[in-house]
Amino acid sequence: MGTLFYGGKIYTMAQEGEWVESVFVENGMIEDLGFERDVRNAQQKNTQNEVNLDGSVMYPGFVDSHLHLIGHGEKLLRLDLSQASSASEVLKLVQEKVKQTPPGEWIIGEGWDENQWDDRELLHYRDLDSLTDQHPIVLKRVCRHGLLANGKALTIAKISKGTESPEGGAIQVDELGMPTGFLADQAQELVTKHIPVVSEAYLEKALQVSIKDCVQYGLTGVHTEDLNYYGGFTRTYQAFKKVIEDQRNLFRCNLLVHHGVVESMDEYVKQQSTHSAFLEFGAMKIFADGSLGSQSALLSFPYKSDPSTNGLAIQSLPELKQLVRKARELSRPVAIHAIGDLAFEYVLDSIEQYPPSEKVRDRIIHAQILRKDLIERTKRLPVVLDIQPRFLASDFPWVIDRIGEENLKYCYAWKTLLDNSIMCAGGSDAPIEPINPLLGIHAAVTRKVGVGDLPEYMPKEKLTMFQAIQLFTLGSAQATSQEHIKGKIKKGYIGDFTVFKKDLFEVNVDELLEVQVHFTIINGEIVYQCS
Repeated sequence: MGTLFYGGKIYTMAQEGEWVESVFVENGMIEDLGFERDVRNAQQKNTQNEVNLDGSVMYPGFVDSHLHLIGHGEKLLRLDLSQASSASEVLKLVQEKVKQTPPGEWIIGEGWDENQWDDRELLHYRDLDSLTDQHPIVLKRVCRHGLLANGKALTIAKISKGTESPEGGAIQVDELGMPTGFLADQAQELVTKHIPVVSEAYLEKALQVSIKDCVQYGLTGVHTEDLNYYGGFTRTYQAFKKVIEDQRNLFRCNLLVHHGVVESMDEYVKQQSTHSAFLEFGAMKIFADGSLGSQSALLSFPYKSDPSTNGLAIQSLPELKQLVRKARELSRPVAIHAIGDLAFEYVLDSIEQYPPSEKVRDRIIHAQILRKDLIERTKRLPVVLDIQPRFLASDFPWVIDRIGEENLKYCYAWKTLLDNSIMCAGGSDAPIEPINPLLGIHAAVTRKVGVGDLPEYMPKEKLTMFQAIQLFTLGSAQATSQEHIKGKIKKGYIGDFTVFKKDLFEVNVDELLEVQVHFTIINGEIVYQCS
């Protein structure tokens, strides 16, 4: 017995403009669709429930193709610095947290971004030391490729003058060679490895609040990378299993598996006789470089803002190739973080030498700074580019100062990628960016940092609304080679739907961010309904 959905426009997204009046879902799968009268008559004996969309508009379930689900929950639970507009405001928020935190406990803040500050001056560890000497403090930059530690945390990590930066990371120092407290990429681990492992209850709470937040924005699933950061693979995976399956919080998760725990995942899979419809293991995750904000994205040219550096290779080219080879030995695709063009080039070199098996695609995550020759090479490979359209709204205009306008032509060039028949999936990279997919869609179709009369950055790269929605539907399905059952409203596809109160194809583009989700439906069941 199944459920009949009717009473609104239902876009199949199989082709632009195609819509139907009704969909019938049974056992979590779409069994029928078309004119309401026809579907109702055909499925009369099989219909147990009916859902009136009440004039709302249904789409295939929106899926965020790249984020950190536990990390997003942590942002909701921890000290959120993402809205601070100045260094002084950050310090004020930390001061309030100090008052609420027992002496000796770590204070962890999330999401500061000096590019959003009035002065753009980085804080120093001494600024944090002026607030307390009773707490180790770690403030994570929005990109999570850099953090600021206070003196107590630096002491715990034994970081002082003369401490060498680890491979793939950087300890920032002043003109006298003294650490400033800012640590980039792999150098962060010198401090973070000393932070006490969070409890299982904390992991579960972070997942619960994260999933609750996702479904209220219409997300029916995500591709997430968390399994290497919270006490090991088994402990973290069991938290996912308990929250999603045992507590029956319906939500689909494709779990990227960091190369540091991939053997643990492989052993676990070999011991399992059953597989979950809501938790699936995905590609092996690798980091090739850092971020533009921390000037650790690996470029083929010097940073305009600091010609002394062209970024960091978290993995050297030989190391990257060996990791890709390792993935192939485990019969897995790879998902590689590459923001800079040189990092992207290293990724292509590695995939070309060690291609995936047939009918499986690799993914390259972010792909922000590109060149024409790299796009030509990408066209010939079985890869999906995992892009985050919202990055445009966060990165412009300061990114121009970082890399130089002369290097911008093939950067954030999503229309060029699609015009070259390169598959693209859409994500947020939450907690780096807000979880709401409409923010990404708005950035993709407007190329603006907000609403109203604002500059358009590289307007020739605007996507149509259909293309932008496809990033979060068909694109996300292609990233996991599942476009035969996901990403469209079609017979034989899963019954996951995102229902908005207004038609995204008809609403004024600057009203897009005000559109409310009416229903989020997973496996044919309503998991969120706007009150």
